[in-house]
Amino acid sequence: MTPYTSHLDTFARDNLPPRDQWPELIFDLPELQFGERLNCATELLDKAVAGVRAERPALRTERGIWTYRQLLEQANRIARVLTEEMGLVPGNRVLLHAPNNPMLAACWFAVLKAGAIPVPTMPLLRNRELAVVVRKACISHAIVDKRLAHELEETRAQCPTLRHVKYFYDDSPDSIDRLAQGKPARFANVDTAADDVALITFTSGTTGVPKGTMHLHRDVMATCECFPKYILKHTSQDIVAGTPPIAFTYGLGGLLHFPLRFGASSVLIEQYTPESLLEAVEHFGVTVLYTAPTMYRAMAEIARNYDLSTLRAGVSAGEALPARTRAAWEQATGVRLIDGIGSSEMLYMFIAAAGEEIRPGATGKVIPGYRATVLDDAGRPCPPGVIGRLAVKGPTGCRYLDDDRQVTYVQDGWNITGDAYLMDADGYFWYQARTDEMIISAGYNIACPEVEGALLTHPAVAECAVVGASDEQRGQIVKAFVVLARGYGSGESMAKQLQDHVKSSIAPYKYPRAVVFVQELPRTETGKLQRFKLRDPVGDARAQCRPDQQAAR
Repeated sequence: MTPYTSHLDTFARDNLPPRDQWPELIFDLPELQFGERLNCATELLDKAVAGVRAERPALRTERGIWTYRQLLEQANRIARVLTEEMGLVPGNRVLLHAPNNPMLAACWFAVLKAGAIPVPTMPLLRNRELAVVVRKACISHAIVDKRLAHELEETRAQCPTLRHVKYFYDDSPDSIDRLAQGKPARFANVDTAADDVALITFTSGTTGVPKGTMHLHRDVMATCECFPKYILKHTSQDIVAGTPPIAFTYGLGGLLHFPLRFGASSVLIEQYTPESLLEAVEHFGVTVLYTAPTMYRAMAEIARNYDLSTLRAGVSAGEALPARTRAAWEQATGVRLIDGIGSSEMLYMFIAAAGEEIRPGATGKVIPGYRATVLDDAGRPCPPGVIGRLAVKGPTGCRYLDDDRQVTYVQDGWNITGDAYLMDADGYFWYQARTDEMIISAGYNIACPEVEGALLTHPAVAECAVVGASDEQRGQIVKAFVVLARGYGSGESMAKQLQDHVKSSIAPYKYPRAVVFVQELPRTETGKLQRFKLRDPVGDARAQCRPDQQAAR
């Protein structure tokens, strides 16, 4: 009888939450009916090459093209290095540490082919942060871009479980590159169970303490059948590009899994600026772009200098999309942005809208395959127009790696995302704030993103972040951290201008009673705002974001 799991190292399965703490899983679309045995590398890569895609471009870079066949053969060779040279067995966890490039993609599939579990990490993480991941996931193997060797070696010295390390883009005789050259281009993929853990991704640290999220082989395939099919309407002719790292689930799906599932190709460039991203669209004929609102805002100012005629869709995620940013981008390019919300816990987006379904200001509707609602504090559905806690369920869901926070995220079968939303009578979901971004000031509930949106309509504001600050009289006050646009000076006069602007834009009680001018805001590598660094009650929060000047009430 075929064993239920193919993992000889059962650490991941042993550290899944108890079944009664899992969310309810729903597979009500025909394409979500998966068999008991499933290896997502087989589905996404091997079957593509066995069909008609072998010689089609899979990955595009400034140095050239990798076809589907080349990607498969390199992944097969690396899988042999893992199993024949590095002693890997199914179920081992493998740290992947690199910027977006073809070798990272090949290593990703190699690990899956060998029945192991990739643990991708952001390339800018330092050894202390990497050590947290290695210890938490009990990682034994690592494949790393040689340019990041210094941080990895320091991590290795602190983590005795990390015994097997190889580098790529490396000329040494025992590098992945050299060892793979001598291996056959064929590999028999491990026959994993659909319920075997396929990857562990760590949250990006917007709250300060990353959590390991565990996803199964069937989860990977489920995400490929929902957002890209029903919202993006992916085709084999698409060429995608974007800024999110493959280590971030937004980038993993958008830049790797989805293009391969639909026979498209992906542009992988390691570092982007607004200029270089627009240059990539022009040079490669990109049709679909993935990035965050901050990048769209910066690109909108210079988009007229580039030929973007091939671009049919821009996808925005990672943080709320301000109305001003959407309007500026669409005016500059004629391309409507697909806004959406997802999470590392859910693996990809579950609410979005495209084309005629877009309502500016709304995140969108539930993506086919998922269900969502808004719950009050007692867990009851809120009527339309009432703010509550966003709750979602579908074919994917939260399974934290050995973490007590599982019971907070999953309640009564729902994934409670930590977002405050309202749903209107037409089923559109309107973002209000993270639930920890609601400020209660003198009895009034104030959503940070609403104040930020008002500030962003002032021409002097390039970026901003709003948090609640303790206040003896009001309990909390609204405090704004503002990055000024070029040509504007900070000071009390500017602070008052911004305060008056907010008062005239939204209810006056929501205006920021404290304004701090800063040179930059603290963000994760994926571009998400780290509000907790601005709320720090012990240290000087302003030191986290390089202050220019503060204007008090």
